[in-house]
Amino acid sequence: MDLSRRSFLKTGVAGAVGLSALGFDLQPLQAQSSSLKISRTSQTRSTCPYCSVSCGIIIHTIGDGAKNVTPQVVHVEGDPDHPINRGTLCPKGASLLQDIVNDRRLLKPQVRRPGSDHWEDIPWDQAIDEIATRTKALRDADFIEQDKNGKTVNRWESMAFAGGCTDTNEFNYLVVKSMRSMGVTCLENQARV
Repeated sequence: MDLSRRSFLKTGVAGAVGLSALGFDLQPLQAQSSSLKISRTSQTRSTCPYCSVSCGIIIHTIGDGAKNVTPQVVHVEGDPDHPINRGTLCPKGASLLQDIVNDRRLLKPQVRRPGSDHWEDIPWDQAIDEIATRTKALRDADFIEQDKNGKTVNRWESMAFAGGCTDTNEFNYLVVKSMRSMGVTCLENQARV
């Protein structure tokens, strides 16, 4: 049987009318359909963070934007208007909601000190200070001003940066400028779109 989407929908409507004619009360069903979980949400278009395909996604959040209201993600779906995936998502992209609202998701920086057997939470300011201190120490130790022939090269080969597919062009521009200004030569980006 060749069943198109249109004929499937017509059959469904006809079946609902038939159920109503048989005495079934469809009012609870209609009330439930009008209060779907995404009916009062705001939509935000984004990019799936998993691979370099850069599929478009729509994130549905509930929250009216009031001062003390934290928006909550309730649904993630593929963006049908996106030219790459046209609304489809792979299994990892389809399970993105479970990563966003997971109670095991890390919300603070963590560090595992040398010789320790566990990770400890640290404040953001401390994490940034430690990263800056270690970056400076590593650059001072490994910076190469001249190669073996005496030619000025000003490079730092012991540091690398890898970007992701959710990074914007503006962010990548600033990253490349800042990394190059420190002499970093190993730059890569996951997304080539």
